[in-house]
Amino acid sequence: MQVHYGLENIRIEKPVVTIGSFDGVHKGHVQVIEGLRRCARKLQGESVIISFDPHPREVLYPLEKRPGILTTLDEKIKILSEYGIQHLIVLKFTEELANLTYDDFVKHILVDKIGIAGLVVGYDHRFGKDREGDFEALKILAGKYHFHIEQEEVCVTREVNISSTKIRTALELGDVGLVKALLGYDYPISGIVVHGDKIGRQMGFPTANINVSDHRKLLPAAGVYAAHVYIDGETYEGMLNVGVRPTVSTSGIVRLEVHIFDFDRDIYGAGITVTVLERIRGERKFENTGELQLQLQKDKEAVLRLKNEG
Repeated sequence: MQVHYGLENIRIEKPVVTIGSFDGVHKGHVQVIEGLRRCARKLQGESVIISFDPHPREVLYPLEKRPGILTTLDEKIKILSEYGIQHLIVLKFTEELANLTYDDFVKHILVDKIGIAGLVVGYDHRFGKDREGDFEALKILAGKYHFHIEQEEVCVTREVNISSTKIRTALELGDVGLVKALLGYDYPISGIVVHGDKIGRQMGFPTANINVSDHRKLLPAAGVYAAHVYIDGETYEGMLNVGVRPTVSTSGIVRLEVHIFDFDRDIYGAGITVTVLERIRGERKFENTGELQLQLQKDKEAVLRLKNEG
């Protein structure tokens, strides 16, 4: 997959396009991507995704109302590259772009800059200023500018219409089972291993403290989770803690730390990815570190049982 940042010097043969934030690259997105590839084959063109960075809500919403993101740009590129798409165009989302009407977007970007041959949209897709560019409006422009247009059907899992908003809500509730069902994969979090205060090591549960690579990345609800851990191309089992660690800290700062089973290496400064598998329990404050230590052992046993059952 070729990644283009902006619209300069783009040369694509009969581009067949879909447009969206693709935050999370969930099952609904995948259905649109599969439709895009089918349409590109039918028109003998090249498949193109147009996405945005930052997420449009970061420009359109006040700070306190901006949702966290499910996928960083790097994660999004990695996931999309696995679906056989030929081109990804990343447009910087600005107020100027936000104020572009749907018909101006089609004329000046899709037609004039890209030379669109086909457009594939999701069942509820709308774009342009005030989201006025729905499928019916786009069909009129398709006739005017002579490009093919198709609309994908709604994608449903567990009787839920899939959307990034529903996934964010499930993640904030700690329902990582539903998150996986809607995404189609285990939720990943990436970052760099940094020094912590070594309290876990003192209790026999050393942890890798993770500085998340993008502060906008949405974390699951506070608690303990079974996790897979990826370091230097190797995969390990572990248990992940997300939260403020009320038993040992009064800072109120949310920390992300993972205890990696059967692991004893110095990995400070290394890149690390954890995928969240299942929630073991919510965050609790214990009377002392002795009680916490006993609970951590129970948590580890619960994670190992899940592994054996799986």
